[in-house]
Amino acid sequence: MALVSRRTMLNAIGGSACMQAAEAKQDSTYRLSRDIPVEDEYDLLVAGGGPAGASAAISAGRLGAKVLLVESTGCLGGMATSGMMMSFCPVADGEKCLTGGLMLEWIETLHKRGFLKPGIQPDTWRKRYGGWIPFNAEGLKLLLDELAVSAGVETRFFTNMIDADADARTGLVHGAIIHNIEGYRYVRARAFIDGTGNGVLAKLCGATCRDAGRDTPGIMPPTLISLYAGIDWTRMGDQQAAMRKALAENFFSQPDRHFPGMQQIGNHIGLLNGGHIFNLDALREKSMTDGMMKGRRLAQEYLAFYRKYVPGCENVEHVTTAPLMGLRESRCVLGEYELGLADYNARRKFPDQIGVYNYPIDIHVYDTSDAQYARYSKEFRETGRMQPGESVGLPYGMIVAKNFKNLWVAGRCASMDVQVHGAFRVQPAAVMMGQAAGTAAAQSVRTRTPAAEIDTEVLVSTLRKAGAYLPQSKTTKRMTRKT
Repeated sequence: MALVSRRTMLNAIGGSACMQAAEAKQDSTYRLSRDIPVEDEYDLLVAGGGPAGASAAISAGRLGAKVLLVESTGCLGGMATSGMMMSFCPVADGEKCLTGGLMLEWIETLHKRGFLKPGIQPDTWRKRYGGWIPFNAEGLKLLLDELAVSAGVETRFFTNMIDADADARTGLVHGAIIHNIEGYRYVRARAFIDGTGNGVLAKLCGATCRDAGRDTPGIMPPTLISLYAGIDWTRMGDQQAAMRKALAENFFSQPDRHFPGMQQIGNHIGLLNGGHIFNLDALREKSMTDGMMKGRRLAQEYLAFYRKYVPGCENVEHVTTAPLMGLRESRCVLGEYELGLADYNARRKFPDQIGVYNYPIDIHVYDTSDAQYARYSKEFRETGRMQPGESVGLPYGMIVAKNFKNLWVAGRCASMDVQVHGAFRVQPAAVMMGQAAGTAAAQSVRTRTPAAEIDTEVLVSTLRKAGAYLPQSKTTKRMTRKT
């Protein structure tokens, strides 16, 4: 159906609406047909305003592309803001900062404005190996608003991606269907980036995907992150020792020994990324609903734990749980290159790499068994950890949806095997992938070249001009493909 009307209506198919409803009840399906408004054509539509999507939109906008960014919540930042994961993973290798570009711009600006952890020093992100970077989410929200506006990005909050007009056989995405308080809209664009984390747009387009729990041995459990206040950090006790004591006394409803502890965010504020919600399937609504409810119950258990067992937390208060579930694994989209464990172990570099990173393989325990904790401990602390000075390249092909001409993916849903996904699902890697995807999409639109055929030498050069750290001495005009 040509979607050209400026009216929205339900067409009765095969008779009246009542007859249709009766037939639908009998067949357990309902056919919905609507004439919906068509939006002006954009150069780029970005689905999802998390670290990857926001970076993609801002980067493309800065290069002159006409960009529409759609986000289901009321702010940019995704897990960093709405998910309250207010601590960037380490970005240095013990010698230098590996990220550069937008990621470094975010950190440096937040530091200048006083939105990082009190007393944190620049060496934490410029040099230190393993240095986490806690920040204030409100500061990041404001910064991303400013960057999007200054880049000319048209942002729509409270807007969902609900369908796509794509042909997987030809590899072309023609448009996307979005929905918000004003109703349905069909948006035409020349290029599309999936920054949803769950690969929503790519799946709707017919891209090949790997779903956790169905195409993998298990599902990494998420956490509903909490914010706590009233903490005396000068008296903060040994959180791990307190946890061991509480578990020995059967304090918790589930014996979860995987406990990162509370991180300081402000003078009296702490972030707790603790309390796994096992067996949650992020691609199932009922599972997500049950998981959010369980997460809120666990938050109260941890509140009681801190008050009882941890010095300095006797008067701690629970401020809130995050509006978004802290998902770690759901879906990956197959790209023109799938970054794998062999690449990771070899510390491989690529001529077309769009970033380098060094986070350890961090696949959380699948359950509370001894075997899982032993596996995690060995993997995270030994076999899956890089040494200072080491890193792995992120090849351009991992953000290009396989066999698609104008579809990129960035962030947690990019093309990685299970092990590498456990390492590079985190925010700094997502920002690097997003910046590269937005830059590549702008180049593709400008040169009228399919995603997999753009000149990667030009791409790398453009990213370097934008501050990205890309140390490869050799570059090539064509992307690296998986052989």
